[in-house]
Amino acid sequence: MAYRQLSRRLGVTTKGQREEIFAHIKVLRKNGLITLLQNDEYRLADADAVAAALMPSSAKKGGKKGESAVAPPRNLSVQAQFGQDPIVHRRRSAGFDYVDGDDRPDRAPSNTIIGTVDLATPSFAFVVPEGTDNGDDIRVFTDQLKFALQGDVVRVRLRSGSRDGRPMGDVVEVLKRVRPEIVGQLQVQGTLGFVKADNRKVYFDVFVPPHLLHDARTGDKVLVRINEFPTDNHRQPVGEVVRNFGQAGGNEAEINAIMAEFGLPFEFPSEVEEESEGISEVIEQDEIARRRDFRNITTFTIDPADAKDFDDALSIRQLENGHWEVGVHIADVTHYVRPGTELEREGKHRATSVYLVDRVIPMLPERLSNGLCSLRPNEDKLTFSAVFELDENGKLYESWFGKTIIHSDRRFSYEEAQERIESKEGDYAVEINVLNDMAHKICAQRFKQGAITFETQEVKFRLDENGKPLGVYVKERKDAHKMIEEFMLLANRKVAEFVFNLKKTKPRFTMVYRVHEAPEPERLQTFALFAQKFGYKLKLDNPKKISTELNNLSSEVVGKPEQNVLQGLAIRTMAKAIYTTEPLGHFGLAFAHYSHFTSPIRRYPDMMAHRLLEHYLEGGKNVPAEPVEEECKHSSAREKLAANAERASIKFKQVEFMVDEIGNTFKGVVSGLTERGMYIEIEENKCEGMVRLSDIPGDEFELDKDNYRIVGRRTKRIIQFGDVMEVVVKSANLLDRTIDFELVDNRPDYVKKREADERKNRGGGAPRGYRDYDKGGKGGGMAKGAHKGNKRR
Repeated sequence: MAYRQLSRRLGVTTKGQREEIFAHIKVLRKNGLITLLQNDEYRLADADAVAAALMPSSAKKGGKKGESAVAPPRNLSVQAQFGQDPIVHRRRSAGFDYVDGDDRPDRAPSNTIIGTVDLATPSFAFVVPEGTDNGDDIRVFTDQLKFALQGDVVRVRLRSGSRDGRPMGDVVEVLKRVRPEIVGQLQVQGTLGFVKADNRKVYFDVFVPPHLLHDARTGDKVLVRINEFPTDNHRQPVGEVVRNFGQAGGNEAEINAIMAEFGLPFEFPSEVEEESEGISEVIEQDEIARRRDFRNITTFTIDPADAKDFDDALSIRQLENGHWEVGVHIADVTHYVRPGTELEREGKHRATSVYLVDRVIPMLPERLSNGLCSLRPNEDKLTFSAVFELDENGKLYESWFGKTIIHSDRRFSYEEAQERIESKEGDYAVEINVLNDMAHKICAQRFKQGAITFETQEVKFRLDENGKPLGVYVKERKDAHKMIEEFMLLANRKVAEFVFNLKKTKPRFTMVYRVHEAPEPERLQTFALFAQKFGYKLKLDNPKKISTELNNLSSEVVGKPEQNVLQGLAIRTMAKAIYTTEPLGHFGLAFAHYSHFTSPIRRYPDMMAHRLLEHYLEGGKNVPAEPVEEECKHSSAREKLAANAERASIKFKQVEFMVDEIGNTFKGVVSGLTERGMYIEIEENKCEGMVRLSDIPGDEFELDKDNYRIVGRRTKRIIQFGDVMEVVVKSANLLDRTIDFELVDNRPDYVKKREADERKNRGGGAPRGYRDYDKGGKGGGMAKGAHKGNKRR
């Protein structure tokens, strides 16, 4: 507690009473019963008193007759790691230290706002007001969050004044706790358990009484469900271990913990599996009769070598007029997954398959995703198709959409298809090369119309049988990948245009669109200033020339040290693509209308698009937009969650790979700068780690965030984004998923020794481990380098 809090609790009002309080505090400190922290805050130092204070009433029950339910710890090892306060990171400012029970002045009900919690750092969160897109987010320090977590709905009482231009407030009520579960590492001292969250933004630890540990031990990675949230900030939430993933640091424990952290399912409910197993494999003759038959037309799939769910196939044949008929055939998932079924409910909830480094968490059970719906070779399969008449230059003459049946003649891996493109030899080489030539011309036309070329690099791993990474590499996109992508883009675009044009007046027919809005002018100007530091001049004030300017930059930076930094930040400058019923177009692809139609095995919005398209092809009336829009929002949110989980699994595997590289030297580029250190991305494997500013040899460095660089105080040496550095791997922390580097120091040994002695005498040296907390507010800022994720069209 802070001195001011203590004084108010005791009713202190006069100078004499304050002096008496100080006298008592001096005695308590002298006797070692309390410890001074900072900002006049004091903490109990007696272990028994700490244990008793932390223990909620529910934890004191139980145990054998005559025995205490819990044994207080005899040392402070747990507190040394977790701290005795449930909220470790505190921030004090005038009027901030009100807590429950204080005589805070009443506020008018009109001064409260309902919103959703968005955790920013362990020190503060933002509450995003409901029902508005342009209202200012409210900054709430974690002392005043009432233990609300990410996504919880709260009522906030506004304060007077603001911080960093944002309104401030305190949570007065948690209206809805979305997911009161936390993943973290368990520490047990005596019989008391504490769980420290893996998510660094979670600002409190969870107390677990002995009878709710369920045989979990110190060092285990666990999922704990919070059963009791305290009414004040001086107790910790009480939880129960509901899943034990095993000792922290192991592959299964950490990947399963990532799944739990992001709320990903571990298995399908039994009723969903039973329903999928009950679907017949037999395709009835009357079903075939209702469909256009493509079984006698050359058809093949092209997918990754390790893929098992083939949801798209291409067919090709030459027409009498010399044109080519190209069919984009998509698994007819909605034929098997019917509305109102358990399969439908589960698919809608999951909304997307999730691709972690060493496993896939499918949207649909394997019986469907790898069996009934997968377009496996030499089997009749039901499909929903977009069929195009094209000439050899990729010019489109006719389009047709409808239900079909196909029979794939060949399953190609991307590597096998690439061999046909490069050698012009092998089975179906002629057909593949015709398609590839058309794809090149369609792509060129797309870029001519304003599509943007920036792409993120996708990191892949070579794993052994136990999931341990043996190598890290960047996935190379060759013509075979681009060919398939181009025809999928064509199908998605034409399906969207077809539905949009069915009705010429508003309201248009309801459809699921994949929308990517143009970037905000302010963000573009910020990026232009950043690029200018590297010598690139961008004119981004003309909306019609934005894509041209960005594409020119993309071409100029190829092969240069700053390539990944600039391309990554350019992508971050763009708006995020979402699902919606509003036909707002796709800025990045330069399409007026765009949908997702081609991956219904792994994306629920594609299933929605299939149902809507089928409905309109059969002459159905317009579908109400509101329920479709709600499903679009849910799918967008699940897609974001899946992307975050995928990134977390990649980061863990990168750290695991670097464990065996400690002491080795690599070349990398500066990919991010903060007040505490600079991030270096290794060129050959894209693993990113931190070099502390305090560890840079030869000078003391400070962040010049306005110019995206750090500057030495004495030497004025400048280090900025994109600079090439040689680093030595210092440490790799599997639990924190962090990597520490130190710069290669080629100075003479006597100079190094002198500097080390100076640091030692100053009491310097950086603390072990680091945590990447944004300093500048919600969403971070341009000063921190882009973290790469999978590209999602």
